[in-house]
Amino acid sequence: MSTPTNPEVKELNPVDFIQLQQYIEYCSLKVKDVLREFDADGDLAQHRHGECINEEGFRLFLKTYLEGEELPADLCQRLFRSFQNSESTQEQKNKEVFLKDVSCYFSLLEDGQPRDKLEFAFGLYDRDGNGVLDSSEVDRIIAQMMHAAEYLDWDVSELKPVLKDMMTAIDADSSGTVSLEEWVEGGMNNVPLLVLLGLKMTQKDGQHLWRMKRFNKRVNCNKCRSPLGLRKQGLCCTCCKYTVHGRCANRDPAPCTRTYVKSKKETGVAAHDWVSGNCDSKKCDRCQKKIKSFQGKHCVWCHTMRHDECAELEPTECTCGPLKDHILPPWAIYPVVKERPNNVKNGCSGSADDSELNITPDGQVLQIIPVPNTRPLLVFVNPKSGGKQGERVLHKFQYLLNPRQVYNLSNGGPGPGLSFFKDLQEYRILVCGGDGTVGWILDAIDKAKLVVRPPVAVLPLGTGNDLARCLRWGGGYDGEDLSRILKEIEGSSPVPMDRWSVQVITDENEEKGDPVPYEIINNYFSIGVDASIAHRFHTMREKHPQKFNSRMKNKLWYFEFATSETISASCKKLNESLTIECCGTPLDLSGVSLEGIAVLNIPSMHGGSNLWGETKKGDAKGLTSQEEPEVIIDPDILKVASQDLSDRRLEVVGLKGASEMGQIYTGLKSAERLAKTSQITIKTKKALPMQIDGEPWMQPPCTIHITHKNQACMLMAPQSKSSGFFNYK
Repeated sequence: MSTPTNPEVKELNPVDFIQLQQYIEYCSLKVKDVLREFDADGDLAQHRHGECINEEGFRLFLKTYLEGEELPADLCQRLFRSFQNSESTQEQKNKEVFLKDVSCYFSLLEDGQPRDKLEFAFGLYDRDGNGVLDSSEVDRIIAQMMHAAEYLDWDVSELKPVLKDMMTAIDADSSGTVSLEEWVEGGMNNVPLLVLLGLKMTQKDGQHLWRMKRFNKRVNCNKCRSPLGLRKQGLCCTCCKYTVHGRCANRDPAPCTRTYVKSKKETGVAAHDWVSGNCDSKKCDRCQKKIKSFQGKHCVWCHTMRHDECAELEPTECTCGPLKDHILPPWAIYPVVKERPNNVKNGCSGSADDSELNITPDGQVLQIIPVPNTRPLLVFVNPKSGGKQGERVLHKFQYLLNPRQVYNLSNGGPGPGLSFFKDLQEYRILVCGGDGTVGWILDAIDKAKLVVRPPVAVLPLGTGNDLARCLRWGGGYDGEDLSRILKEIEGSSPVPMDRWSVQVITDENEEKGDPVPYEIINNYFSIGVDASIAHRFHTMREKHPQKFNSRMKNKLWYFEFATSETISASCKKLNESLTIECCGTPLDLSGVSLEGIAVLNIPSMHGGSNLWGETKKGDAKGLTSQEEPEVIIDPDILKVASQDLSDRRLEVVGLKGASEMGQIYTGLKSAERLAKTSQITIKTKKALPMQIDGEPWMQPPCTIHITHKNQACMLMAPQSKSSGFFNYK
């Protein structure tokens, strides 16, 4: 039975939209998948009455779409009411809403291509399949677009006239009907609508990369030159900061800046690329006088600002400004002709090896000419890391650098970027993401078989960020000025970091367990108490992902699971359930009662815990990795042995329980040092929780072999004046 809508329930508010967005972000199902459940043979068919669903059907629609997650009852009621006509009577409001309206709304918000969304919305209302909608049906689609715009915190007063103009243009013959072809063509030529639909265009030269932005200071439209208004919204190009009203975006604005030159003859000519306007109250870098209103320009590459007349004066050569060491300027990139192989020319079958060519997403085959005395930065951004931080970092780097050197890992992974830069002798890589993202890039570098292995820096966007801590890049990015971070990369120094191969062989006659997440260890491997906590955390996050959308929330959840593990002690007497051999030498675990074993490559785990502990400089023995024995198990020697992420050795420690882990995190104590070794074999006698670099799984009885694989070249940030080993920034 449907639960009657409470007449006291208020309308949707911005907080509701934010809450709903947190749920939708983690949906893996598509609206079309949920719609099938309301077909005649679907599980939810009984809740559909003609074209409508009642409130219970609406609740089940959301529950199915969110894959079992229940929305709070009051939010569900407010959302249900938002789909009802404002002129409906109270009796009608307690009953039903149109299923197609609900489906259209959520389809506009989910990931996908704008053309697909336009076609899907059209098909929802074209029930007879004749490929034509009347004006009232199109108005209903527009209403859901406005509804979605409100959800995304858009100023709908700006969007409404844009959509009205689009409808006027579509129905040019005033027939009162719109065909699918007319609808899609009109939508695909409407820039604000494409941005609303989540346009993910391949960035071509001259094509703006628009995003909706709310302005907190006076900004003028670059097209009509009238103000956008304080705290009003407009479209801003991520790459060149060209800014327009939504309505002006459809009126042939000036093209975006170039990202490469048109021929090899034009390479090496370092010229400014000017964008007019929005230099108010700034000083001209040429004459040092104040720039007023629209009398100024700024260069996209060096960010210098000048009056219009001063822009024509010397010096006309662009230096790329303070970030010249990192920028790959357009005059260093040119298109090359893709020649067909001889066997194809001669009529024989065969194909060109595209892996040898630098092919951009928009189909241009580009080549890089090195700029002397620079080391351009290849940037990889995981937009899903750090909540919305990854997306914001992506936009900022697309402006600070050439967009062609900044890669969104959600679009094709790291392969295209590594292929584009592979012939350069001097360049660096910046990975913006968590430790898992860093591991992904290091694996890709291995597989790319690069002639030169570039050094890798890290901008920490994950939860633990243990590797970033060890390399002094901090425990998490908190919105610092990216230009300052780029200057720190200039002053960084390369350091080798060991990487280890791990082989997990399940015992015969045992059922296959969860898949092993990685074959390589960059940070650590563990069995027992800490892996049990991580496994509980991971299981809960997969079931309720919207509850784990910030670094602080993740840490609170982790603390809760650690507390429950302290009570349950699920891995008690772990030392009786496994054996460990280091380079063939067995470890004697009979004299200790352990709940966890950790194998360490770096001196940070669980977001800053140093399990091995600090070794006083006076105690540390200055042995190189060549002089150090393959295995050390003597407690007296272990006591003075220090950690080094490039010594080709692993440190093995024992954990006595979850409460001890809390003491280690606060620095009150360290774990029990068991061994220092160049290879290790572990045999388990029962199913146990395990984890590699923070990714947990349950493993049946097995044998684990860990051996040295190679060394990655990482970048160590400059030493901070006020920090210890870990620089939390």
